Amino acid sequence: MTGLAVRTGAINLGQGFPDEDGPEEMKDGARHAIATGSNQYAPGKGLPVLRRAVAAHQSRFYGLEPDAEAEVLITTGATEGIAAAVLALAEPGDDVITFEPFYDSYGAMIALAGANHVTVPLHAPRFQPDPDELEAAFGPRTRLVILNNPHNPTGAVFGRDVLERVVELAERHNAVIVTDEVYEHLVFGPPHVPVATIPGAAGRTLTISSAGKTFSFTGWKIGWVTGPEELVARVRTVKQFTTYSSGTPFQEAVALGLGLPDEFFTGAAAALRRKRDILADGLRRAGLTVYLPDGTYFITADTASIGFDDALDLARRLPELVGVAAIPVSVFCHDEGAKRTRSLLRFALCKREDVLHEAAVRLAGLGGLV
Repeated sequence: MTGLAVRTGAINLGQGFPDEDGPEEMKDGARHAIATGSNQYAPGKGLPVLRRAVAAHQSRFYGLEPDAEAEVLITTGATEGIAAAVLALAEPGDDVITFEPFYDSYGAMIALAGANHVTVPLHAPRFQPDPDELEAAFGPRTRLVILNNPHNPTGAVFGRDVLERVVELAERHNAVIVTDEVYEHLVFGPPHVPVATIPGAAGRTLTISSAGKTFSFTGWKIGWVTGPEELVARVRTVKQFTTYSSGTPFQEAVALGLGLPDEFFTGAAAALRRKRDILADGLRRAGLTVYLPDGTYFITADTASIGFDDALDLARRLPELVGVAAIPVSVFCHDEGAKRTRSLLRFALCKREDVLHEAAVRLAGLGGLV
């Protein structure tokens, strides 16, 4: 879709990357780090200053107290943290559970590990799992549960009842929870609740996050994993033979960013909420059914309301029809899930407000064209 947007000159609301940089003080911090010689390998665990900053962030926002030396690992983005966790913990024949739709790297890494990918459907309009379907996914071979909260691609934020149920089932089946929380600060309602804060979760949970989404520096690829020492050590062993380390000057800059005042974090969420509402208005004026997200960079719309039940086909036509690109939700699913989400499109809202206003105007004309 990104390639199609480039070829047609369409506004790219497909791929989830911002079109504005993050805080100037972080860019200044990276430049200073480069100028003063922070250009060689960082330690495999990450720079101490960033590991301490991650630990302080977890304490400041959530009351978690990871040991910066043994329970924090810096990774090449959250994607590497997810990959290393799955490869470290899942064996051939194990079951790994995700919600569906799922971020595409989960399926790829589960396959590389030789494990079985078991999915729990998320149902519109709120995209919360059915308790019975969630329980049915667990079994004697369940090794990992990958939880993405806030959730890409649907924009759902799972309620505390869902998190407690996941923890309860993981305890019952002796499974490890791998939780991808990269959108932790980009929520539009109550504050984010990390899974690791739920009673019974801390000893079996690896929490993964990154700087890319919170600070709008997706190209820096600085992420982190926190959790029990024994689980983090396993992930670190895999990382040792993938990237080993990366982004030394950016690690220093991210450490600075994690210490920014609370106003930065609340302001980022408020700005994104305004963008969500701009885009939602344009989608509604196009006649689409909009499922308003509670967090993340994304908003989901149902094209069935304008008589279009194949969002994949519409996504291929959309750049030329109205000059906007989007992603069909079905590509984030296995075959059965793809049928269930056949009419859904995902739009990225992490763009400048003027760009979103223009996209909204273009999308408003869609209803008369299909």
